[in-house]
Order: sequence, then structure tokens, then C-alpha cells
Amino acid sequence: MEGLAVEVDADRQWLLAQRDRFVNVTCPVCSGPGTPAFDKLEFHYESCDKCRTVFMNPRPAEKLLHEFYGQSRTYSYWNQFIFPASESARRTSIFVPRAERVVEFCQRYGIHMGTLLEIGAGFGTFCEEIQSRQVFDRVIALEMTPDLAASCQSRGLEVIQDPVETLQMGPGSVEVIVAFETLEHLFSPRDFLMTVHKLLAKNGLIVITCPSIDGFDIVMLQTHSDTIDHEHVNYLHPASIRQLATECGFDVLEIVTPGKLDADIVRNKVLTGVISLEDQPWLKQVLIDRWETLGQPFQEFLAANNLSTHMWMVATKRS
Repeated sequence: MEGLAVEVDADRQWLLAQRDRFVNVTCPVCSGPGTPAFDKLEFHYESCDKCRTVFMNPRPAEKLLHEFYGQSRTYSYWNQFIFPASESARRTSIFVPRAERVVEFCQRYGIHMGTLLEIGAGFGTFCEEIQSRQVFDRVIALEMTPDLAASCQSRGLEVIQDPVETLQMGPGSVEVIVAFETLEHLFSPRDFLMTVHKLLAKNGLIVITCPSIDGFDIVMLQTHSDTIDHEHVNYLHPASIRQLATECGFDVLEIVTPGKLDADIVRNKVLTGVISLEDQPWLKQVLIDRWETLGQPFQEFLAANNLSTHMWMVATKRS
């Protein structure tokens, strides 16, 4: 993974060289003021005084973010090397369960499976997987990064390369919109959800995944968390994503954190000496001394109580 680290650092340096195009913002959820939370790799993060959302401030302006993903060496590297090498394993562990879950949501809530739009389609594996089930009339992959968009096209997918904010689709033309690990990258999650609201048909479904700042591994690791990086400018949590979605015209059906790796991630950081649990003997018992018997039940507790970092929100357009 040394090659990937080089590309990630190159992207970070590219962004830092554009700091004169960063802008100051208020909380992306409630527009409240922020209090300094932490700094990491020369980027500054604040925590909202009102709703506890954590956000990068100042952050790259929206146009700059679009340029960043258009030139990203990291995503080009993933597209050329990592995605092809790992796709089979990732399909089994991530994309098959993801597709099954989306179909299950549609069936559970009586959603017409007409057109599905994935925003941030990446390598195209999810769209390919959901299309293979032949339950949707139309599947569209929206992907801004040129290399990844080309990969989606090579699979025979219908691809749109425009930012969602400028998407030329008629109001109410999409029944289901999914956005996996996308919200944290966006300049304005509120503008994004308002655009999605316009695109969705009456009672249409949106499925979003993103990291929760209340997740166990982020809370424990803080700036040592790999989830905290220069690409992620928004860190919501179950209460704040519910607030934002509700204010944008959605009825929230479910917010869950079905993560499986929080405890394992923290354990590995302890074992490699990144952090210490010597002053937290209870957690040391769970994550180190009695890991074989307590590790899995502890992770299940985190997931069941919305304390995992991996967060899902399912909502319908309010009628």
C-alpha cells in the first residue's frame, strides 16, 4: 500500500496548495457556530455548538472540491490497481449485502422500483450488482471522477459524469437514490439533500451511508482514526443527520449503525502502539485481555445502540 500512500499525500498537498480558495463556513447541518475540535495534517475541524456535527472549517470551496476529485491521483490509483485486485472480495463482503439491503428497504416500505440513481458510483460494482437482480427498470451511475466514470462505462452501465447539483434530470424522475460514503465529501450536505428531494418521485426513497462522529473508533482514536482525513469535510451523527434530512423534506424511516469493525480497528491501533489503554482497564479487558470472548458481543452492542461509526439513513420524500 506504499504506492497508495504516496498518491494520498500528493492529493493532500494539492489541496493545501489551494488554501487561498478555502472558505469559512458555519455548521453544515444547522448553521450554528463552531468551536475548535482538532487539527489533522494541516486541516482544521470544528464542532457545532448546537448540534455537535463536526466539520472542516475553513474548507475547499465547492468548485475546488469538484476540481480536486477530477484530478485525484488517489482515485486513479484505486481505479487502476486496488479496485480490480480486490473487486471479487469486495463484491462478496460489501456490494452483495449492500444491494440486498437496498432491495429489502424498497420491499419493506413499498417503494416502486423504477429508476435507481447511485451518486458516487465509484468502480460501478454496486450498480452492476443491483442491475443484475433485474428488479429496477433503470439503473444510473453518477460518477464525477473521470477514470472511475470510464470504468463504469466499460461495464455497460448508464453513466452521468456531472455533479449532482447540476444534474439535468426532471423533477420527480427517480424512485430510489443511493449515496454510499458520499455525504462526508460534499461542500454542502443540505444543498445535496435538497437536490435529491427535487429528483425523487413522490414517496421516493433515499439511502445514505456515512461515518458517524459518535462512532466508537472515532471517539476512541480521534485524530488517529483513518476516517479523519482531508477528503472528509462533514462528520454527522444519528441525531444530526435526522435533523438535516427532516428539514430538507424527508421522513426518516431508519437510522442504524450496523458496523462490524469498530472494536477491531481500535484493538489493532492498541496492538501497534498507536494508542494505549493502560488508563482504561475496562476497555483493555474487552479489547485485549478477553478479546476472544468479549470482542464480538461488544461490537454487537455498539451496532445495536447506534454507537458504530458506519451509519445508514433511510428516508422517503415527504408527501
